[in-house]
Amino acid sequence: MSAPAARRAHFHETLGVLLFFILCALLLLRVVQAAAPRTALVLAVSALVGFVAADLVSGVVHWLFDTWFSRVTPVLGPTFVTPFRVHHEDPLDITRHGFVATNGHNCLASVPVLALALLLPTGPEAPLASAVLTFVLMLCLGVFGTNQFHKWAHQEHVSPVIGWLQARGLILNRAHHDVHHRAPYERHYCITTGWLNRPLEALGFFPGLERLITAVTGQRPRVDDLKQVVAPEAYDEEALRRAR
Repeated sequence: MSAPAARRAHFHETLGVLLFFILCALLLLRVVQAAAPRTALVLAVSALVGFVAADLVSGVVHWLFDTWFSRVTPVLGPTFVTPFRVHHEDPLDITRHGFVATNGHNCLASVPVLALALLLPTGPEAPLASAVLTFVLMLCLGVFGTNQFHKWAHQEHVSPVIGWLQARGLILNRAHHDVHHRAPYERHYCITTGWLNRPLEALGFFPGLERLITAVTGQRPRVDDLKQVVAPEAYDEEALRRAR
């Protein structure tokens, strides 16, 4: 990336982080205003479901860019696919990024969702809308935290507070995430808390999605990765089958 392009990207990511926290503060204020004894339980459940949903979103996105497309796919390749594949080759790369570079993309993705949530009516007289707003707020906070939690899971040393959260499984911890970094990188895609990894694995969720997509489109998962391990002159369908 050229220096001007890098500066523009950093500016956009910084703006995204600022807008994210402003919108979250506005939504949090509305959630507090909606809180009342008769809505407390609904809001609490909505907050928990939103945080769990963030773990699911992290898993689906992680699986998508680990499994499909290639590094040369227009737009998606350099922006999403390459960082995910590079992370397998150099897991500590994420630990070298600053706060904005680590979290800017997730903030930019969340800003439109948070802005739309501000249009919802809220208050004790609108418990359903208040529950949706709470869900959206916690979902976006979880999505925001995903890359940061992921980064901490790769750091050798973290603060005592972060270590306490990791030890209790409240955020992604190193031992749990290490499972994903064993070739062929087909397990434990969820990287917010990792709570959903074992249930989804028991259900065969991601392999089932892969079989469905292959049946519908004819595309094979992880073909780009297989090209890296099969010599170009030997790269054909038979070689792919042997490599798998």
